Amino acid sequence: MEKPWLDSYPEGVPAEIDFAAYNSILDLFDRSREKYRDQTAYINFGRELTYGELDRRSRDFAAWLQSKGMRKGDRIALMMPNILQYPVAVFGAMRAGMVIVNTNPMYTPRELRHQLQDSGARAIVVVENFANVLEKVHGEVPVELIVTTRIGDLLGFPKGALMNFLMKHVKKAIPEFNLPGSASFGAALAAGSKLPLETPALSLDDLAFLQYTGGTTGVAKGAMLTHRNLVANLLQSKAWMIPAGVGKETETVITALPLYHIFALTANCLVYMAIGGVNVLITDPRDMPGFVKELGKVPFTFITGVNTLFNGLLNTPGFADLDFSTLKAALGGGMAVQRAVAERWREVTGTPLIEAYGLTETSPAACINPMDLDGFNGCIGLPIPSTECAVMDEAGQLLPQGEVGELVIRGPQVMKGYWQRPEETAKVMAEDGWLRTGDVAVMTEDGFFKIVDRKKDMILVSGFNVFPNEIEDVIAHHPKVLEVAVIGVPDPKSHEAVKVFIVKSDPSLTEQEVRDFCAEELTGYKRPRHIEFREELPKSNVGKILRRELRDEELKKQQA
Repeated sequence: MEKPWLDSYPEGVPAEIDFAAYNSILDLFDRSREKYRDQTAYINFGRELTYGELDRRSRDFAAWLQSKGMRKGDRIALMMPNILQYPVAVFGAMRAGMVIVNTNPMYTPRELRHQLQDSGARAIVVVENFANVLEKVHGEVPVELIVTTRIGDLLGFPKGALMNFLMKHVKKAIPEFNLPGSASFGAALAAGSKLPLETPALSLDDLAFLQYTGGTTGVAKGAMLTHRNLVANLLQSKAWMIPAGVGKETETVITALPLYHIFALTANCLVYMAIGGVNVLITDPRDMPGFVKELGKVPFTFITGVNTLFNGLLNTPGFADLDFSTLKAALGGGMAVQRAVAERWREVTGTPLIEAYGLTETSPAACINPMDLDGFNGCIGLPIPSTECAVMDEAGQLLPQGEVGELVIRGPQVMKGYWQRPEETAKVMAEDGWLRTGDVAVMTEDGFFKIVDRKKDMILVSGFNVFPNEIEDVIAHHPKVLEVAVIGVPDPKSHEAVKVFIVKSDPSLTEQEVRDFCAEELTGYKRPRHIEFREELPKSNVGKILRRELRDEELKKQQA
């Protein structure tokens, strides 16, 4: 097929990449741990973990797992926030040949039960803060081996011991739990240091991660991501970044999004592993004052996040006073980047906020804007090397440039399928390799792609299609608005009506001010008929505003 986007490629970015440069993610890890052994790989609460130390500790954990009967292909769940134990556990499990099942530590018992049962996980590493949730489902899941850890366990003495004491006895953040037979992470490492390790052979076709997705639209499904998928995507991302001077050795990336999420897993953990960079792990990014304080401790060159995270930083006292002289760019994904946020980010930091697009099913990157983009363009970018994107109609026919349809993606980063769900896989993956995204998009004349909205979020007002992203983007420009979400609600006259939920940045904001503002920027049928002010909006684990929860709340009101 024709690839008009190649004419808009930044200088130095190749059309194709050799995704066979590594035999597996473990091959990448092995090369990096040797080449960068004495360099810092991770920083958390001021504690630095070198590539050499990561090598030793992950080896010990792998040996211990094997001694407990874990074998190649067995699944292991990792249930923890951004702490030093995560990279040790993820590379340790991989060195034992296991498949990682990334698990949100904020899961309810129902959600955790489903993921552990569905994946068939034989082992789990869980931070003690959330171990009581595991206790509630322990007898109903196939987990045989449990490892518990505390946030401060690898921070050293006395900092780690003090943090663990504060967590348990002062903040009361560790509920009581009872998990008979569980082992501590420290004990596992100590025992593993005395045991041999037999590293199994891994290939690009082997499964690396079961990355669960779809929990906001139905039953969560495990996207089967192979070593090929993730190696390809990190090389694609690296090829996109390097010509722009981003992603070179000694780079430092701020990792506030959880590493158990596919965005940070690839863009931060794997890409920066390949270049010998440093990941600064932010354990609790919701603590914005604490987050800003951490940013002031290290000269960082790159940061990834979602729109709400960048907006939150911009509205936190002290952020604008930080030194941004080393910062090259910020990468936004996971949800639409709003123009108001991108423009203010540029004004405050002097660097661009680059919008990218991807899915769990694409490992995740599919489109990225040029890293040296002068200003916000409202697009998700260009298909990255070795990636094809197109717009398709309901009948599965590709549409020409300028026409609106469903965005489809094809490339080496597209998942193998959904774990043990062939029917669900068939719904989104065609035999010719196209992955249906469920997003409504259009390709511009110069090959850029622009998301119009999610198909399921589209609002039908008197026969007109209304897209929440457009309305949210307009209202976000109001100086008294902090956050905004838009949904459609039933209406007897127009089928649906627009309802907007707003978190104020200025308490004086009134409903009439919002209506007047919208009247100047939006045509009549797009203007909100209902306005509701809130203290906060429902968000996912990475800070993405969840319209589905707002729609569910409205439905319950109507049924009451």
